[in-house]
Amino acid sequence: MSAPRRTVLAAAGFTAAALTVPGCGASGGSADEEATGSGSPSPRTPDCALSPEATEGPFYRDLKLVRRDITEGRPGVPLRLRCTVLDTATCEPLPEASVDIWHADAEGVYSGFEEGRGARFLRGVQVTDRAGTATFETIVPGWYTNRTMHIHIKVHVGGDTVHTGQLYFDEELAEAVTGAQPYAQRQDPRTGNADDSLFAQGGDQSVLKTTGSVRTGYQAAISLGVRS
Repeated sequence: MSAPRRTVLAAAGFTAAALTVPGCGASGGSADEEATGSGSPSPRTPDCALSPEATEGPFYRDLKLVRRDITEGRPGVPLRLRCTVLDTATCEPLPEASVDIWHADAEGVYSGFEEGRGARFLRGVQVTDRAGTATFETIVPGWYTNRTMHIHIKVHVGGDTVHTGQLYFDEELAEAVTGAQPYAQRQDPRTGNADDSLFAQGGDQSVLKTTGSVRTGYQAAISLGVRS
């Protein structure tokens, strides 16, 4: 199923300090022998460089849904996503930054569009802890026409939006997930990174580091360098 190309107005950033949620810690690892790695993945080293900006896309909704688990029962391969926000000026972690993510479900559908404006699955915000880390419980997103599997992300600091990007998966993980349910029942072919219309904006720097397997679920991590 292809997601529609409707444009929505992106709302302004909001102040992280106003959102009172517990800090998010690192994820635990899997002992699965089929895993692509062991233990919790470490974020990519950004060398204090700015993370590449990417197109926001037409599906952002400023809902301020402060929650760690954003699945709302949506079926798919489990994914624990850990994002660490770093200040490029100091190379230090940024606590109290709001990390806002949203993505399509296994069928390539975004909430709030094909299923009514009230739907809000696979959307949420977390505030970074003292280590600059925010963690989400979600699923591996599906693909849709001209788009590979990806997760949209915004980072807000002090009421300002300091980063807008998209996060990607390596082809090995994407191929494994494509063969699992409910992704495998889709009739439309998967769009890979090389054929994606926007992948080049972030490139390899926006590819998540992952461990795990289809059977046990995946853990993913990335470091985001921003100007605070």
